[in-house]
Amino acid sequence: MTGHGPSISLWDNSAEEPESGVPMPGDVVTDLAIVGGGYTGLATALYAAGKGVRAHVLEAKRIGYGGSGRNVGLVNAGVWYPPAKVRKLLGDTYGPRFIERFGNAPGQVFDLIETHQMRCEVTRTGTIHAAHAARGMHGLRERYDEWQRLGAPVELLSREAVAERTGTWAFHGGLLDHRAGTVNPMGYVRGLARAAQGAGAVVHTGVTATALRRDGEAWVVETDRGTVRARHVVLATNAYTDGLWPGLRDIFTTIEFFQLATPPLGAEMAHVLPGRQGVWDTGTIMTSLRRDAAGRMVLGSMGPVMGAAGRGLSRRWAAKRLERLFPELGKVTFEAAWHGQIAMTPDHLPRIIRLAPGVLTPIGYNGRGITTGTVFGQCMAELIAGGDPAALPVPLSDLTRVPFKAARTGAMRAAFVAHQWWKSL
Repeated sequence: MTGHGPSISLWDNSAEEPESGVPMPGDVVTDLAIVGGGYTGLATALYAAGKGVRAHVLEAKRIGYGGSGRNVGLVNAGVWYPPAKVRKLLGDTYGPRFIERFGNAPGQVFDLIETHQMRCEVTRTGTIHAAHAARGMHGLRERYDEWQRLGAPVELLSREAVAERTGTWAFHGGLLDHRAGTVNPMGYVRGLARAAQGAGAVVHTGVTATALRRDGEAWVVETDRGTVRARHVVLATNAYTDGLWPGLRDIFTTIEFFQLATPPLGAEMAHVLPGRQGVWDTGTIMTSLRRDAAGRMVLGSMGPVMGAAGRGLSRRWAAKRLERLFPELGKVTFEAAWHGQIAMTPDHLPRIIRLAPGVLTPIGYNGRGITTGTVFGQCMAELIAGGDPAALPVPLSDLTRVPFKAARTGAMRAAFVAHQWWKSL
């Protein structure tokens, strides 16, 4: 196991699952090389090992170092869009299949957690999509009607019902999805690593992939610790994609999502999220809210951390936001602040791209990494084991670059920072 290194998030420190991974001993020959030790890479390794495929994971830092160890930890069903929009975008063949598979995705995550006894503070009490204003209820009612027609266990909440479940009257109602829940995200990704290794996969940490080239019937991944020769390669780096495959990081726009966590607040916050549902609101610049098993309040929004837990713009934003939500808590301090990266696609749907024969990348998760990474990891294993691409929940995509990516990324970052400033006044 490699050294821990600097902490990247609250979850990095609070996860009960230990770190794992071994150094790469030199040149390796295997069936499947996986670049990236997050949800996707480790789920791919776990499911592939279950099919008898020899898999080696190559992680440049340590398990969960990217978005998997930094996200909010909401285990949500579906994607940003309501089912009707998904059907419109994906058509009559893939649309219903996508909706069904991603509607069941939280259950798939929870089943893995139960099967492998992952220590990740799991809750299965649902998540609440909360109306930040009265107009936010319109879209939530449409989502409720659609999911009800599909038989999903969702519940439309009045303002009073949301106040009872959250401890604040700041929201105008909400949509409670009983399929969903929360986890310690670092605990879950470390649990996947343990499970994958238990199934026979090898997880290498502290090894950086520097080049990828074809050599006959195989691919060779060149690294700073040797080479990996494999018939199949999965690039499982999502928002943390680098230049290993030219042009790949240009197919999505990168945004940041920051979070701050209070110390454990004890009995004074017993009325706040008593069921520990995760919350995110309908605001254009979204706010998320949850509590962890120790009683910390974790608050987040789009953009980078400006400053640190004890000072700076993001701390002022979080303090003001908590003051508006829960004035009875009084002055609250923060013990951790961090941010991670999200890969946003133009249509807000994830992709599976066949970059070349034998090379696949699932990418563009749009902030739904826990479920998407788990589902797409299973999809990768199925394809590599000889499955039919037509059975995927999305069609295989081409590598299509986002125009003016740098300008878009810069404009959004500036808008998110300005929003922090405005809301901290």
